[in-house]
Amino acid sequence: MSMAKCVYLNGKLVAWEDAHLGIYDHGFLYGDGVFEGIRAYDGSIFRLTDHVRRLYRSALALAIGIPMDPEAFRAAIIETVRANELRSGYIRVSVSRGTGLGLDPEHIDKTPTIVISTEQLRLYPESMYENGLDVITASTRVPPAVCIDPQIKSLGRYINNILAKMEANRVGAGEALMLNMAGNVAEATGDNLFLVRSGKLITPPTSEGALVGITRDAVIALAEKMGLSVIERAVTLYDCYTSDEAFLTGTAAEVIPMVRLDNRTIGDGKPGPITHDIIAAFRRCTASEGEPAFDA
Repeated sequence: MSMAKCVYLNGKLVAWEDAHLGIYDHGFLYGDGVFEGIRAYDGSIFRLTDHVRRLYRSALALAIGIPMDPEAFRAAIIETVRANELRSGYIRVSVSRGTGLGLDPEHIDKTPTIVISTEQLRLYPESMYENGLDVITASTRVPPAVCIDPQIKSLGRYINNILAKMEANRVGAGEALMLNMAGNVAEATGDNLFLVRSGKLITPPTSEGALVGITRDAVIALAEKMGLSVIERAVTLYDCYTSDEAFLTGTAAEVIPMVRLDNRTIGDGKPGPITHDIIAAFRRCTASEGEPAFDA
């Protein structure tokens, strides 16, 4: 049962049951659009400005014109959160190119469909945060950047991630890592990857197929404040298997340990001390870096 009471749809709040899209919406027909997943914590929206900025960058890269400025979009998100009294939970923002049958954008109504909704979402059970994830490597690859730039958080890009997640589900794994066409690790199905080796953090760069995640950026900043070196470089499966610790980051997942990969134990098979420190620091960060959505 959804907790949402209303949805922001094309400039106004409507009841959940009355929020409908046209059957020729380009997001529905072709995955032609962009999106963001955002978290609210105890009445504040975490890194809202960063999420809106990334949404507009993705739209610009796909030549989708959003008919409101970023400040108005931020206000619409806050309005939706307040209307649904969402003090803690997940906010989904979707923008499609417009409506019309056929691939050619010149032959459609290029008025973007804008949807903002709220929901409760937890990707993994609490036990996985305490004990760590058992992960596999998926056979489904991430598309190369020359096809779909991973910096664009687009609707259509995620079909490969869904197929990779299905691979994990088939063998009862908590998550799957995805390789790029060169065989290097790009990311997990919905999260960025971090390894810990000799007290340093290593994470794949965007050029390897990784999304520049908001949580990823937060963790990099936190690690540097903690005096940890953060290295962005190509990561192989060998690097993962032989790392001291590993964890995944994402808006919905937050920070979650990875303790096994392809039946290899990572470190001692338990969430490591640096991972624990990062988790604790991130939870403090969500409490201090949010934008208040409600009047004090």
